[in-house]
Amino acid sequence: MAMASPSRFMAMGSAVKAPVGHVQFCAENPAECQGREDPVVVRLTEARWNELIALNQRVNRSIRPVTDDQLFGREEYWTFPTSGAGDCEEYVLEKRRELIAAGWPKSALLITVAKDIKNAGHAVLTVRTDQGDMILDNQIEAVLPWYSTPYRYIKRQSTTEPARWTGISDKRVTTVGSLGN
Repeated sequence: MAMASPSRFMAMGSAVKAPVGHVQFCAENPAECQGREDPVVVRLTEARWNELIALNQRVNRSIRPVTDDQLFGREEYWTFPTSGAGDCEEYVLEKRRELIAAGWPKSALLITVAKDIKNAGHAVLTVRTDQGDMILDNQIEAVLPWYSTPYRYIKRQSTTEPARWTGISDKRVTTVGSLGN
């Protein structure tokens, strides 16, 4: 069994369409999606690392997991978790909002779409640091480097324009070979 050696940073591809939920979120919250940013990679000090861990745990414990269909009566709807409930996007939006309020740069906090272990669409927050892209997630309690999660990454917000999205070239592959008779 061989595993491709992943980079500390996700390999980005070309521009792609934003998720329909993000388009709707931007229409309802234009200030969250406007502007141009200078891409920033945050220096991950021990204090910043501890801040990420604490925030991830606090937000994960403060939101009750409920599907968009149960909560909003539709399959996909992105919003801040004002009712204390939501699915993966509400966790991501709240984590991003709280980190921005704590002084983290927007361009280092990117909503990211992946396929989870059930091959279902899943949103996580990518935090761009000098130690690599770190993932804040509601399905996994630990803050992990992107390549240590069990997900297949599809696309994420642009580092320069919050309303635009970029494809991710996730080429991590595990192959099993056998030498037979």
